[in-house]
Amino acid sequence: MILQICTLLGALGLLLYGMYMMSSGLQKISGDKLRTIFLPWMTSNPIKRVLSGLGITAIIQSSRATTVMVISFVNAGLLTLAQATGVIMGANIGTTVTTWIVALLGFNINLNHLIFPLIAIGFICSMFKKSRIKEISELIIGFSLLFLGLLYMKSAIPALSSYPQDLPWLSKWACNGFLSVLLSVILGIVITFIIQSSSASISLAMIIVYLGWIPFEMGAGFVLGANIGTTITGNIAASVGNKNAKRAALIHSLFNIIGVVAWALIFFHPFLHLIGKIITIFGLPDPSRLAFGTTAISMADGFAAVCGIAMVHTMFNLINACILIWFSHIIVKFVCWFIKEPEKAKDEQNFTLKYISSGRLGTPSLSLDQALNEIINFAANAHDGFSYVKQAVNETDPDKFEIYRTKLVECEEITDKFEYEIAAFLNGITSQELSAEEGEEVKVMYRVIGELESLGDSCENISRLLARLRAHKQEFDEDAIANLNLMIGKVEAAFQVMETNLNQAKDGKLVNIDNAYNAENNINNLRNALREEGIQQIEKQEGHYQASNYFLDLVAELEAMGDFIINISQAVVRNNEE
Repeated sequence: MILQICTLLGALGLLLYGMYMMSSGLQKISGDKLRTIFLPWMTSNPIKRVLSGLGITAIIQSSRATTVMVISFVNAGLLTLAQATGVIMGANIGTTVTTWIVALLGFNINLNHLIFPLIAIGFICSMFKKSRIKEISELIIGFSLLFLGLLYMKSAIPALSSYPQDLPWLSKWACNGFLSVLLSVILGIVITFIIQSSSASISLAMIIVYLGWIPFEMGAGFVLGANIGTTITGNIAASVGNKNAKRAALIHSLFNIIGVVAWALIFFHPFLHLIGKIITIFGLPDPSRLAFGTTAISMADGFAAVCGIAMVHTMFNLINACILIWFSHIIVKFVCWFIKEPEKAKDEQNFTLKYISSGRLGTPSLSLDQALNEIINFAANAHDGFSYVKQAVNETDPDKFEIYRTKLVECEEITDKFEYEIAAFLNGITSQELSAEEGEEVKVMYRVIGELESLGDSCENISRLLARLRAHKQEFDEDAIANLNLMIGKVEAAFQVMETNLNQAKDGKLVNIDNAYNAENNINNLRNALREEGIQQIEKQEGHYQASNYFLDLVAELEAMGDFIINISQAVVRNNEE
């Protein structure tokens, strides 16, 4: 018995790992193209939103990756929470595809003789240097391990006919009508929460029903419970995320809980009757009418029960989506009321992560795309912070100047936070297995966030120089301010070029950075001219010596910002070329 339990647990682990590898391979192959394809659908009518979630999840075999992707869109302002709700509902339907793959291939087709040859093919493909072939190898090996785990799970659980002495106590648990169904729902919630995969727990239910250990009704109840259990993990993960991550996770939970409680359990027997009618259309016996307690179940009856379990999973999510999609605005209003906007402190800085606050996507390639989007958001925030330099330089009112000086200090603090959060996110990505290309991308991103953080440091340095100028009761004359505004304008232009190049690098369209070199040359040329002019003024003792020194220091700091900016374009163009 102990050996059988250990074999079952090991086989379950193998099945889970196979599912993970298969999903990871599919996500790597699809890359970020799915988002480009399906984003217009996500912003369209409710039906298309559901279909987009269904399509993405069916292709990448990961409802969690779809949900995180959707949350990142909400944070970026590309989707409203109501639109995201439809996509999440569609993801629930899409995740049932795995159940059908297991049902049709694991119980109807004998893959025993194909599993190890497929693993061999996958291993050979993994030895190729080309990343696409390696991604396909991961898909093949994951697919093979999934069914190898399923095979060992089936062998670890004997048929009920081998243990007829256990029938009386099983009947006691299974023949209590609706109470047995509620018990199976609770069991489905607990087991799915423990193994954190509804597909794996439903596969386990299929095996138990197939081997005759529980009746079809309890297997169906287990599926309903699994749909609730799979949302618990999402809520735990979202507890450390932002408000949108928490709201999306709660929407997912409410969607499944309402479906189970409001109609699936109330109309449980009519629902199973519908499932039976659908199954019989395909020439199989009605699983809802299969007798329990005969200690023997035929192959045809067993396969009908397995297909019935898969159909319960699909029809529950399909019917639920068809009903609740029209109440998505009510659900959104409720979760927004339940999870309120956090109250901002008066001195709270404008630090907002848009893309990585809800966690990593399923694979390094998708997660790196998240990180690059967040870096572009980082660059935009750094640019916004720089805008206070011009206001501080030109402000004569002491109180207003203090406001702008404080903003420049905050800019440095915000860039520090951005660098820390993105670096922590990249550290998480590097804990996974990366290809050579992905490793290079990570190195480039580390360099870029370091340069962006240096821009924040420069803003604080400028605030200090201006504060010292005023502390020494000095001020710039009109010519000096005009020259500083000219220099600030050149750096402003360089910022715009940098953001353009980052966006082109994200789309793979950055071929050269002549625009960045031109912007850097303009800054350097103006710096040289202003420095020469400032030194001449000091030598001729024109103007105040201390004010002239502060002027030269400000020019040098602005030129240093130009260096940080050109470094970013140089980093991303080299990576883009590779």
